[in-house]
Amino acid sequence: MAAEPFDVPPVLFEPRRKFQHRYWVHLAWFLLTLITTTWSGAGTERFPRQFSALMMGLSYSLPILIILGCHEFGHYWYCRKHNVDATLPFFLPAPPFLLTGTFGAVIRIREAFPSKRALFDIGVAGPIGGFIALLPFLYWGITMSRVGQLPPNADVIYFGEPLLFKAFTYLHFGPLHGKDVFIHPMAFAAWFGMLATAMNLLPFGQLDGGHISYAVLGRRSWIVSLGTLMVTIVLLIFESWSWLSMAIIMLAMAWFLGLGHPRLVDDHEPLDARRRMVALAALVIFILCFTPVPIQTFFSK
Repeated sequence: MAAEPFDVPPVLFEPRRKFQHRYWVHLAWFLLTLITTTWSGAGTERFPRQFSALMMGLSYSLPILIILGCHEFGHYWYCRKHNVDATLPFFLPAPPFLLTGTFGAVIRIREAFPSKRALFDIGVAGPIGGFIALLPFLYWGITMSRVGQLPPNADVIYFGEPLLFKAFTYLHFGPLHGKDVFIHPMAFAAWFGMLATAMNLLPFGQLDGGHISYAVLGRRSWIVSLGTLMVTIVLLIFESWSWLSMAIIMLAMAWFLGLGHPRLVDDHEPLDARRRMVALAALVIFILCFTPVPIQTFFSK
């Protein structure tokens, strides 16, 4: 004789809701970065209390936050489009004496990428968004910059000039004939935006360029990552100490995460022709924004 069946209530697991944010945390980091970048743009001798110093600081801080914000919201927008859970941007302040007043901005992606197309879209959207945002600030900043010659034995910091920067200065000033461009804080914000764009587009590991490389090349992209790491070390040794932080980051990523890219949920979906054209556009942006010697310092004797 069989026992009479009885009803067992089903156990329901509610899936974790995506795109849940602690807005006050993101706002607090943003405001703190606004303070440090404004301070940096006005000069680090004192906090910019005077109106003229405050305006000078804001002419740097607002453009750089807009450029970084467009970069990160480019990632976030396509995370929403592909339903890949992610945080809002975290803006990262830095001590004003480090010139930039910020270490940049990041978002945290909370789940695996579903496909190569999603990976590509999310990876490439940030650099393209930041690049588009920096163009007007580069133009306006160059128009407010001035050309002159340094006094002898002056302490000076030289910023490497990407091809895009060279093109804008030539169009505005013409041939410089040995003179230097003393850049306005807004132009420096655009310069830093170009540097951040180029660094993120390096085809390495889980940088934006590494995402693009994996989406295009698949598992062979680890070879490109290895080559990128070797070139970075060569630039550090023979060109400029300003590659030190990038080399450390890449070595740490290679040690803890490896040179390869994490597998995707669907690793076999190929990229379409339109996305391959966008990949070429990203390569052009990298070439326009890259400089082999980002920063050089010279001190008087």
